[in-house]
Amino acid sequence: MKQQGSIPTSKVARATEFVKTGVKIGGNYIKHNVKKIVDPSISRDELHQDNAKDIYNSLSTLKGSALKVTQMLSMDKGLLPKAYRDKFTMSQYSAPPLSAPLVMKTFQKNFGKSPSELFDKFNISASNAASIGQVHKAEKDGKQLAVKVQYPGVAESIGADLKMVKPIAIAMFNLNEKDVDRYMAEVESKLLEETDYRLELKRSMEITRACAHLEGIIFPRYYPQYSSDKILTMDWLEGLHLKEFIETNPSQEIRNKIGQLLWDFYDFQFHTLKQVHADPHPGNFLMRADGSIGVIDFGCIKEIPETYYHDYFALLNFDNLDDKEKTDRIFRNLEFIVPSDSAEEKAFFTDLFTGMIHLLGKPFATDEFDFSDDEYFESVYAFADRLTKIEELKNSKVARGSQHGLYVNRTYFGLYSILNELRAKVTTHKPDWLVAKKAVLL
Repeated sequence: MKQQGSIPTSKVARATEFVKTGVKIGGNYIKHNVKKIVDPSISRDELHQDNAKDIYNSLSTLKGSALKVTQMLSMDKGLLPKAYRDKFTMSQYSAPPLSAPLVMKTFQKNFGKSPSELFDKFNISASNAASIGQVHKAEKDGKQLAVKVQYPGVAESIGADLKMVKPIAIAMFNLNEKDVDRYMAEVESKLLEETDYRLELKRSMEITRACAHLEGIIFPRYYPQYSSDKILTMDWLEGLHLKEFIETNPSQEIRNKIGQLLWDFYDFQFHTLKQVHADPHPGNFLMRADGSIGVIDFGCIKEIPETYYHDYFALLNFDNLDDKEKTDRIFRNLEFIVPSDSAEEKAFFTDLFTGMIHLLGKPFATDEFDFSDDEYFESVYAFADRLTKIEELKNSKVARGSQHGLYVNRTYFGLYSILNELRAKVTTHKPDWLVAKKAVLL
């Protein structure tokens, strides 16, 4: 893999890269429109492929929050055409790595020592490279270690990057500007947390200790003495990323076993810890032939406020949706409806969000759910597509939904997507208070 010798860190340099990307995208549209004149039947597939390539190449050079956005978008199958999803998925663990001199410089700055002075062995070539940092394999006292090295300038560029990414995302993916503005602060705060490796070290040790009883889930041990603000050292875990694992053609029994482990892992975090590993993309899970799974990267943790937790999950017990007064109160708390809504707007958004809850909460409405049900997922993507075209949402003067829902919903969407790709059937364990007493027609 081609290595990267430098990262643009100044506002001018990064802005210039964004401008270059915009020019390339504009050229791609011109090229497509000229071809369309000659051959009206031509599809937009080639345009999507060209745009995906140019956007990914540019943002993978910038690293940081710019590349993180593509990683988040690659998880959203309902938002992007396939060409974008396929290309952006590379940002999860296959971005261009930093060159050896930049890695050495980071170690000298953080420890005053080279990697060879800290470890018995250190592979200067990165094993994986993602949006915030890259991972190197090392050895110390006979232990195999994974050493995560953060890219230079990532934390300092987050605010400026998000401002530059925003108009591109709005224009290309037909996003609502009010929604983007509303959640920008939440995204920025989480991205800043991901660049704080000392915070990640603390959270990693706390959460893995709390989840140690979950049999079949393997967590690495962390090493504070070999960690710093920009470097994080942990045990090296063996396993395959989702795509590679599926290519081994695992049995349905093993698929179900791993799927069950993932469901139970998130069930425990949401309902017991009230804080959750909110970055469930395939690059953070290492799957094994025996049905066990390694979990890494606790940089993005969403702490769930108690009041939000009770309101959010109360809606997943469909009995509560029959209680109009209770539903109205929860919808107001979650900001699905707002005080300024007219009677017509209140009725419209109540119906819209009730339908959405019935659809997205369907796995919770049964004791067992088959995530290989492509018809279900197609209905979810179709609903997401319909949302982008609803005039009442486009013209609404306010953004709908609490900012806390951004990472909570993202977590469930990522989990659902992985379980779908696994073709797993799982028992949907949940607290007793989420079990509806009335039979639900699915």
